[in-house]
Amino acid sequence: MSELILPVPIAEFDNINRYWDKQNLISAAKILPGEYYVTTEDELVTTVLGSCISACIRDTMMGIGGMNHFMLPETSKHKLNEGVESVVGNATRYGNYAMEHLINMILANGGKRKNLEVKLFGGGKIIPTLGDIGQKNINFVLEYIDTEALRLVSQDLGDIYPRKVNYYPKTGKVRMKKIKDLHNETIARREKEYRIDIKDVPVVSDIELF
Repeated sequence: MSELILPVPIAEFDNINRYWDKQNLISAAKILPGEYYVTTEDELVTTVLGSCISACIRDTMMGIGGMNHFMLPETSKHKLNEGVESVVGNATRYGNYAMEHLINMILANGGKRKNLEVKLFGGGKIIPTLGDIGQKNINFVLEYIDTEALRLVSQDLGDIYPRKVNYYPKTGKVRMKKIKDLHNETIARREKEYRIDIKDVPVVSDIELF
């Protein structure tokens, strides 16, 4: 495949950063916090995780799959105690939103729910002052997988290190590296900005499972 001709992405993903990965000789899509990507082609999906979670999901028969990158939003105890409708339960809704968008896009492009396999990564406590948001993310996603009766085949969650994850939906292969020799300021800053962006923001779209 020529590096000048990348596969045409699914229409919803025109905004995702895609490039030719010269090291792995494959078309790649790099996702940031709050993004996800699904492909029907032989591509690489990559991201770097701190306390966020990435679910790598594919149809094992069709080779259609993708990855998300999400963190549960936080809200103030005051607003929760006051029962503010826009934020009560928002964390759960947002997590569901991130997972169901990924799953539904796979199904919409030919995947079958019965054929799905899931691999989970992230939730690291890379900066002590970030609190336990990584563990909250882990608890949510494991409960989600159990509730939805999805097949979890692999996980690498928790610890104190960022992770770089390379996922190949066509084959299901994952290459993951814990980044132990890299300054974490960039990852921490990106996640902090993401947390601010999604704080107390209601999820406006209803997700309907296939």
